[in-house]
Amino acid sequence: MSMIRTLRKAVRLPAARRKVDLSHPVRSPLGSAVVNCVVYLDGVRQVGDCPAEEAVERVRKAGNGFVWLGLHEPTEEQFAGIAELFGLHPLAVEDAVHAHQRPKVVHYDDTLFAVFKTLCYVDHAELTATSEVVETGEIMVFTGPDFVVTVRHGRHGSLGPLREGLEAAPDQLSKGPSAVLHAIADHVVDDYLEVTAAVQDDIDTVETEVFSADRTSGTDAGRIYQLKRELLEIKRAVAPLGRPLESLSTRPGPLVDPDIQTYFRDVSDHLARVTEQISSFDDLLNSILQAHLAQVTVAQNEDMRKITSWAAIIAVPTMVCGVYGMNFVYMPEKHWTFGYPLALAVIAVACFAMHRGFRRNGWL
Repeated sequence: MSMIRTLRKAVRLPAARRKVDLSHPVRSPLGSAVVNCVVYLDGVRQVGDCPAEEAVERVRKAGNGFVWLGLHEPTEEQFAGIAELFGLHPLAVEDAVHAHQRPKVVHYDDTLFAVFKTLCYVDHAELTATSEVVETGEIMVFTGPDFVVTVRHGRHGSLGPLREGLEAAPDQLSKGPSAVLHAIADHVVDDYLEVTAAVQDDIDTVETEVFSADRTSGTDAGRIYQLKRELLEIKRAVAPLGRPLESLSTRPGPLVDPDIQTYFRDVSDHLARVTEQISSFDDLLNSILQAHLAQVTVAQNEDMRKITSWAAIIAVPTMVCGVYGMNFVYMPEKHWTFGYPLALAVIAVACFAMHRGFRRNGWL
């Protein structure tokens, strides 16, 4: 079985990792919380960026299209004016500023507020008991009839490539802010799939080491516990998102285009796949940990049997020498010429017989 696992690991191709696009910095190059503000009319990006007030005025004057405003870790002061401009609910604004929220989708009058946990796999040369496997962040999305406001927290999760992909499909983008919301949800869940694939490689590595025939290196239980902790972090990001996505895909609403609901069903299916993988990983890690602890117990028992065997062998010469070391004048064979060689012969034969018996029973 260990040979099969080793061969399977050897032929596994490394998972393709998404490259970081340096042309889309996580933070605004201007040092402001506002990364960009773009106007879309009929799914087509209008030339030039403009302040949020001007962008809203252009959209509402045209009577169609929407504004997409992107921010990164804004402060309360920076976000106050934007919240007033778009009429955002104070509770949602507080969640967007302070972050560390549970994934959810909440309706506030004519605004939809969604929170997504983002995941990023942290590359490491070797998994240790203190290795950081995943890094988390957050994306908050406000969608209204004619606007999308995205607020990102964390060092990863740039939406620049996502924006470019949407702009290449104006028919999809013409469906309005709900198309952007779907694209973000799909992007986040796709990252979940990539992270779980990378974590599976780490789990396979630990599993191979635990069941390897070569026990000299050994596997630190701390590495298994570290994977379980990181897996719990993934679970906290993935599991709560199931019900909000199901709601977006099944319940009709004025802020979600009916055609987009079909796409949300696809995202929900992908999320269910990730949830099943996480559950199977957790069960597998529990089995690996139990197997590792069982191997440690077996190794300790083997050591105890060896110690006991050698103690029994050493007890024979100790007993013989102890008997004839007593200071009595009258002792059997004490003055016999061949007494000393006979005692040595008895000790050697007894020790050899015991050693052979222990070897035959697998104790030595």
